[in-house]
Amino acid sequence: MKKILLFVLVCAMHLFAAPDATVEIVKRPDRLPVIQVQDASDSGVSSKLRNNLFKLLIADLKITTYYDVNEVYGISGLDDSGRAGYGIDAKSDLVLRYQIAEQMDDSIVATTKLFNAKSGALLSQRSFKISKASHYPFMSHSVVMNVVKDTKQEPVDWMDKYIIFARSVGPNQSEIVIADYTLTFQQTIVKGGLNIFPKWADKGQNNFYYTNINNKKPVVYKVSLMSGQREELISGNGMLVVSDVSSDGSKLLLTMSPNDQPDIYMYDLATRQLNKITNYRGVDVSGSFVDNDSRVVFVSDRLGYPNIFSTKIGSDLVEQMVYVGRNNNSASAHKHYIVYSGRDKASEFGESTFNLYLISTQTDYIRQLTATGKNMFPRFSHDGGSVMFIKEYARESALGIIRLGTNKSFHFPINVGKIQSLDW
Repeated sequence: MKKILLFVLVCAMHLFAAPDATVEIVKRPDRLPVIQVQDASDSGVSSKLRNNLFKLLIADLKITTYYDVNEVYGISGLDDSGRAGYGIDAKSDLVLRYQIAEQMDDSIVATTKLFNAKSGALLSQRSFKISKASHYPFMSHSVVMNVVKDTKQEPVDWMDKYIIFARSVGPNQSEIVIADYTLTFQQTIVKGGLNIFPKWADKGQNNFYYTNINNKKPVVYKVSLMSGQREELISGNGMLVVSDVSSDGSKLLLTMSPNDQPDIYMYDLATRQLNKITNYRGVDVSGSFVDNDSRVVFVSDRLGYPNIFSTKIGSDLVEQMVYVGRNNNSASAHKHYIVYSGRDKASEFGESTFNLYLISTQTDYIRQLTATGKNMFPRFSHDGGSVMFIKEYARESALGIIRLGTNKSFHFPINVGKIQSLDW
């Protein structure tokens, strides 16, 4: 049992050929529009809150990859002109102006205006409210999501999604935490005992699954994020983990080892029936739905080392998906795309690394996404346009975001302890 758990945990941790159409790197304009941010808040508003929101707005705008962001802190009146002057740089094309106000009930409201800096035309005016001051990162994410819409760029609706992860806090002790993608906001939602492998139950992030191992018997729970109500879903002997949820939320992929050897099972939530997907004497773990939930991608040691395989649901045939590397130990799928972490040999960058690669079930193309360090836990955004992962390099850890369409990556320092697994 300990060997199986270790293998599963390792599998969870651990510009080149032309891509097909969906993952094609989009050619950006030679000159991106310059956007400038101005704070129009009253002087009575906390300077810490004003500065923190400004910094997050800058970071969010950068990570969209749609703008050339002027990072100079600007101050103005909310109703001042949006044309050059009034603190607006002559090189700016867009001006995002915000005014925030703190309420007695700990909520925060904000009014934003977006201007064409060349003409002074008001492009949009919006209002935002968050119920708690500690949630201010989500105000920034929502503001920038709407700037993207108002400037008619491809949506970045993943920005205001929670990430959920398990972190170790002591021997046989781990807790489940939700956070924004920058890790600025964090809230522990499950503690006490060994709590691992959280997985969102629905696209709205209203519920989640996780495995609790107390008394050496794993139990999968479903939890309402709003009420905290917990429902025991399934228990058993050996390994028991929810690795993926079908697009309609009706079926789960489980890694189970009732007879010591872990396999992939599909669990129907309506009928409470289990369907065994793989049947191998070795180790099959970490299943993910792919190809509109008709197939399952998983990690197996069938070759004597971890590698990525797939099988059609209802079929006994298994297909090897990756033919390079000898330790391909974690994967995530979106539609017919797979991102996986694989170990590379030592190179000019130093010691051997774990890099992320993108492949398709419908072509032979492969695209390398990272080049240095240990890059683990890859997870697609819901729209498939971004990949989140954990990067370890030079004894430091960061949460990474890769914007696939523009081939750019961003990193946010991790100061939350050892992350064991995450979902987005």
